[in-house]
Amino acid sequence: MTKEEIENGTADMEIDQRELMNGERSELNAVPDGFNANYLKVYYGKLFPHADIFKWMSYGNDGKHPGCDESYFGRREFSFTLDNDIYLRFQSFNSVSQLENSIKEKCPFKIDIGPVYSVDPAKRHAYAQSGNNVFTPVEKELVFDIDMTDYDDVRYCCSGADVCLKCWTLMTIAIKVIDPALRDDFGFNHILWVYSGRRGVHCWVCDPKARRLTNEQRSSIAEYFRVYKGNENSQKKVSLTSSALHPFLLRSYKVLEEFFEGNLLSNQSLFSTEERYEKILEMIPDESITSELRGKWQDNKKSSISKENINVDRWKHVKKILKSGKQKGQGLGKCVEEIVFSFSYPRLDMEVSKHMNHLLKAPFCIHPKTGRVCVPIDPNHCEEFDPTAVPTLSKLLEEINMGGLGTDDDEWDRTSLGKSIRFFRSSFLQPLLKSCKEEIENSYNAKLQHSKTSLTW
Repeated sequence: MTKEEIENGTADMEIDQRELMNGERSELNAVPDGFNANYLKVYYGKLFPHADIFKWMSYGNDGKHPGCDESYFGRREFSFTLDNDIYLRFQSFNSVSQLENSIKEKCPFKIDIGPVYSVDPAKRHAYAQSGNNVFTPVEKELVFDIDMTDYDDVRYCCSGADVCLKCWTLMTIAIKVIDPALRDDFGFNHILWVYSGRRGVHCWVCDPKARRLTNEQRSSIAEYFRVYKGNENSQKKVSLTSSALHPFLLRSYKVLEEFFEGNLLSNQSLFSTEERYEKILEMIPDESITSELRGKWQDNKKSSISKENINVDRWKHVKKILKSGKQKGQGLGKCVEEIVFSFSYPRLDMEVSKHMNHLLKAPFCIHPKTGRVCVPIDPNHCEEFDPTAVPTLSKLLEEINMGGLGTDDDEWDRTSLGKSIRFFRSSFLQPLLKSCKEEIENSYNAKLQHSKTSLTW
């Protein structure tokens, strides 16, 4: 049976199920790989969770409670990037239907989310003409952006935009270090981690106290996480000067050490060549030690030790000599930790976190370069996340074709995107909205009580 027969209606309508299982069905429903506007139209029409994004960005201000701020969602900035890099900033919407219709109509290649402003961002010019300088950001999630390209000096499997499971470990480490600190050190609860669609991760901290942080407070939190301070010209990119590590750094080091020794050493072959181990020797400020290690490794060039073991063995040499009592006395005891931090500690884009008006890509967008969906990541199982297995636009369309007829409401549930949307709802959105509605109720009751107290006077 050919595609032409199907299209012309000449094929027998009673198709044997065994034929479908033998591959004809998947062939007929196959969608060519790639990214284009036609694919996006289907995705936005059938799979994109418009209502979930609206509920999230409304934070319980849905008009169903007398204490709601009905203007809240309408003051949020959305930014659309269209084909040919056409940017539409300061888009705003008053309802989920407006948001959905605009996305379906404009079919943006990327959707970015900005802050909640004091007034409707789409009407900012009218307010400016009135002479009142009232257009200013008043709320925005505390966000973090971690990009794999910032690790190019310590990963050897890939570079630039390329990513594989070997270097993705660095993103796993970032989540395992930052997520517990946000919860335990700062008391945040509603945190969403999202795959960027290509080479990194984004973090959204959505608690009320996080959304209302000033730029100065955001900067302070970002600086709390800033340990890696290197650039291309600096040899020493981490400096741990105090005699004892801060409790946060001590907890972090346990994570870093586990992945550095159990994964990165061998997978990135950090000591396998002279060029690579020289990078590490440059971090040791004692020439006698570096000369000793260098001489030992150069003498062992023709050793029968496997490439995997040579990385582990050479790291053991470094640790042994730096952790000896003599070297500790010379102030070299922290060198081991500094090396581990330099190669594995999270490297944040500080400017993204510091400023309230910074835009960040919305979850469930499609990355135009890879065609992959920006899906949420479970921080409790982040080591299981595989960026190469994330659903692509073409795969999702194929799954829609394979699934046959269905309602638009449940279309996503019959595709590989279903697991991600269910996780977003159950683990993030539902607990967040429950908390937001409780806050709205408590605030409303407090105002009523205050009003009653005022009347009695």
